[in-house]
Amino acid sequence: MSQDSPAALRRTAEEGARLAGRILKDRFLGERTIEYKGGIDLVTDADKASEEALLAFLRERHPTHAILAEESGASAGTNHLRWLVDPLDGTTNYAHRVPHFCVSVAVEGPGGVLAGVVYDPMLDELFSAARGEGATLNGRPLRASNVGTLHQALLCTGFPYDVRERPEGPVGLFNRFILRAQGMRRTGSAAMDLAYVAAGRFDGFFEFGLKPWDIAAGSLLVEEAGGVIRHVTGAPFSVLRGDVIASAPALAPELLAEAKRFVEDLDWTPRA
Repeated sequence: MSQDSPAALRRTAEEGARLAGRILKDRFLGERTIEYKGGIDLVTDADKASEEALLAFLRERHPTHAILAEESGASAGTNHLRWLVDPLDGTTNYAHRVPHFCVSVAVEGPGGVLAGVVYDPMLDELFSAARGEGATLNGRPLRASNVGTLHQALLCTGFPYDVRERPEGPVGLFNRFILRAQGMRRTGSAAMDLAYVAAGRFDGFFEFGLKPWDIAAGSLLVEEAGGVIRHVTGAPFSVLRGDVIASAPALAPELLAEAKRFVEDLDWTPRA
């Protein structure tokens, strides 16, 4: 088996995510250093330690691959593959000792995401997918839910760090869906939210202003579990366009139609 096959890349992502997750778990109850990258966007010493260990592992395993990581940015490679790494998704939860956060690791090629892993170290839940080979949770197959109507759907969302300056999109769509769905949750980790859609725990998810490392692994989990993921306008999904909506397959037509009507009613243009 090629070292760059989706199955082999998935194994690398799984090992790297577990390595980074152990660091997060070990430091969870200890003292931490918190810095602010923006008004409400923060980073902890655990983010940095997790990313450092994960990037060292990936560079040792695949020295020719490029990497895009949340804290350290981009590093070039000589290969056609690129890793997308979030060493701690749910940093605000982590900083407040809320035990809901994860490591997200994905690898993409010219045709899209090839493998992706979301790992919750507190529950030891490893969500994993390889292109064309399905999605699993700790080795068991995942399937999106069979919910087909909004009034029966449990949705989840999050808010971007610039929500105070530009609230009309995320708050507006939240208000629209909360009046139509069975329930709404806001957990604080987009990567975990997408993994939960893949697992059928949530029936749908939407969020604005996400970054490639937030959504790469989760997008593949959703697709490989039979779900649907799109840009919030209904356009095809891309990791470079961070306004996303994902759902169970039977729910997708209604969910996407509502989102499209919202965008049209508001005459609002999502950021590219």
